[in-house]
Amino acid sequence: MSKATPTRQQRARERIAAQQAAERRAETRRRLFITGGSVLAVIVIVVAFVLVKSAGGGSSPTPTAGGPTGTPLPASVIRDITSVPASTAATVGKGTTIPRAVVPLSGTPLTSGGKPEVLYVGAEYCPFCAAERWAMAVALSRFGTFSGLHGIHSSSTDVYPNTPTLTFYKSTYTSKYLTFTPVETTTMNSAPLQKATAAQQALLKKYDAPPYVPSQAKGAIPFIDFGNKFMISGASYNPQVLQGKTWSEVASSLSDPSSPISQGAVGAANLITAALCKLTGNQPASACTPAVLKLEAQLR
Repeated sequence: MSKATPTRQQRARERIAAQQAAERRAETRRRLFITGGSVLAVIVIVVAFVLVKSAGGGSSPTPTAGGPTGTPLPASVIRDITSVPASTAATVGKGTTIPRAVVPLSGTPLTSGGKPEVLYVGAEYCPFCAAERWAMAVALSRFGTFSGLHGIHSSSTDVYPNTPTLTFYKSTYTSKYLTFTPVETTTMNSAPLQKATAAQQALLKKYDAPPYVPSQAKGAIPFIDFGNKFMISGASYNPQVLQGKTWSEVASSLSDPSSPISQGAVGAANLITAALCKLTGNQPASACTPAVLKLEAQLR
């Protein structure tokens, strides 16, 4: 008797489980690296300080501890992220996103400044965060405006190495509909960057765990909380489609509905937009289009 052919959902679950297992192994390696390298890092900082002082000061192309990481994204990349045509979004729909990428929650509404709050917890080394940030940037740009976005790559030693992406660290987001709170916990080299508050850690502990996610995926990043009404844990699509691409190549592919990048990132952005429209009462209409409203009805 021949084996039954796996269904699409079974294949997706198997792929997600494999990705999450790889991420847990990588996290163990990173923790060992951070623990073993902390003393060396202090020594390097002291030596660098002495060298700078000896040279009489001067600037360095490497970002300072308090400054943004990465490289300012070209204006063309920002334009491509923020101007994905509505026709492309409608054609893509859910694209190649995994089943149940957006998970409903039941909790006290999460707000900030009198508006629904979107909490993002990720890390710059993380390839799954790298994939999801493209979708987040596309979706959030439909409700507001980003400034200060920088381009980075995920870790070169993790799964899906050197995935091109952007970082939310030191960026600014302005919207009359939403408050976006990003927390990038560590750098591309796994050094500490931002620390989640006790309240943010409590949300992570409560929702990024069973019954909302499988036990083997507990604590996965990125973790995105949409006003305590929906959440995403892990990447909504396969980061593999971004491999070997430049920031410009990824951004320009977003407008092509036949592109695997658009099918993944714009498909995820559409689902994220549907969750955001739930929070904003379907405002603005330019974001909460008929195509998005169809997806919104599926978020159960």
